[in-house]
Amino acid sequence: MATQSPSIAAKAALDAASLRRIPPIQCLLTFEALARLRSVTQTADELCVTPSAVSHRVKQLEQILGTRLFGRADFSLTTDGSAYLAHVREGLTALQRFPGTAVAPGKRRLKIAVTPTFARALLIPRLRQFTETYPEIDLALQVSIPLLDVVAEDADLVVRYGPGHYADMEHVEIARDVLTPLASPGFVREHGPFERPEDLEGLPLLRSPLEPWRSWFAAVGLAWAEPNEGSQFNDVGLMCDAAAAGMGVAPVRLKLAAPWLDQGTLVRLFDTDAPSPYAHYLCWRTGTMDRWECAAFADWLRRTLG
Repeated sequence: MATQSPSIAAKAALDAASLRRIPPIQCLLTFEALARLRSVTQTADELCVTPSAVSHRVKQLEQILGTRLFGRADFSLTTDGSAYLAHVREGLTALQRFPGTAVAPGKRRLKIAVTPTFARALLIPRLRQFTETYPEIDLALQVSIPLLDVVAEDADLVVRYGPGHYADMEHVEIARDVLTPLASPGFVREHGPFERPEDLEGLPLLRSPLEPWRSWFAAVGLAWAEPNEGSQFNDVGLMCDAAAAGMGVAPVRLKLAAPWLDQGTLVRLFDTDAPSPYAHYLCWRTGTMDRWECAAFADWLRRTLG
């Protein structure tokens, strides 16, 4: 039987050693998440593992590479770690890319379905922070319909507004707000002054299934039924525009009303607020958070709105 030449044997051994040095995907995912979140606990929660598993995977990766990736206790990256992170993200993006995906080279597409007024008042004013932090992610925003949960089927992440019981998707609360009556300055001059909640009696009350009056009525001690007459809107932004045009008084969450309040086209009538019965939730299908760009956006959104 012929024996293998020394050069061929040496090359085979070198190739085998090189293969052994390809880090496990779990280690790469953990490294990327820890570099982004800078928290063992948050990384463990995102990856659904224990904190000790996170530490073990990072240590294993550093042993394979023969270098330290994190320099201090705050999980700031070393020079080698920063350089390696770019390669890891590039590699993870390449693994997630399917043939025919129309994304610019080096970019990762993230599709988000978001309710209109939430996008207008809370997301868009802050979105530049995200795009500057993650220039390698291309965002595609699509409109969803609150409460009805009508969204594009191919959205990666969905912002829903409602009670939060979503059996079909995993979710986390990202924004809760308080409700209060708002009207235009001209409406206040014409129908005011507004000193007591009872002063609303007989006035046009704008309605929306997204913002029931009953929560505010209960908070101020009014035993009034939910109005069954008056202009109705299925979009909070449209209701705010109608109130700003002097059509009546609108029950609106203060965070969503910020653009109109800042511009002075809407003003508060009373100091009393009521907790909104609904909240905004970020929702996703099982497995979505395995993609680093989805996890990055979810973490950024929670921190930004928290």
